[in-house]
Amino acid sequence: MKESTTTKLVKIALIGALYTVLTLVIAPLSFGTVQFRISEALTLLPLFSPLGIWGITFGCFFSNLIGFLTGTNPIGMIDALVGTSATLIAALITYRIGKIPFASMEPGKARIVRALLAPIPVVLSNALIVGLELALVFGGNPGESLPYIWAFQGISVAAGEIVICYTLGMLLTFALYRADLYKKLFPETRPA
Repeated sequence: MKESTTTKLVKIALIGALYTVLTLVIAPLSFGTVQFRISEALTLLPLFSPLGIWGITFGCFFSNLIGFLTGTNPIGMIDALVGTSATLIAALITYRIGKIPFASMEPGKARIVRALLAPIPVVLSNALIVGLELALVFGGNPGESLPYIWAFQGISVAAGEIVICYTLGMLLTFALYRADLYKKLFPETRPA
């Protein structure tokens, strides 16, 4: 079934809006040196459709921007650019994971492998990029201690991502796999 451009844009907007609402509803926990964004569960949607790439990227951008404008995002305006870049990179890699054929595996096992691999780019991208961003913003003088501050911030961000992606993200992923619900939501999706 071929979807219209308008339908695709509406789906992207809905994903972005849902990401933004889930981020801002727990705003104090969504920003800062220890981040715990329940909206990050949605970062696994690119596994199913390219619409997920753009939905979560726009959602991240607007969340960080609104967080900055309302004073709940202490990182500042830079987070709207840097944090969103980390999300976009992770989304593009997650989408590629969804395209791996795993031809030698039965479909059920291939789905499990994809679901387990999908959070890895999210965790690593945010740990490295957002971790560095936090180290530079909150770490003071980027001298000799920068690698240690970066490591601490990266581990802190990675921990939050692991908890959310491997709990809520997995629940979402397997709910979409169950009864092939993802095919109804994203008809343009590839078979998985």
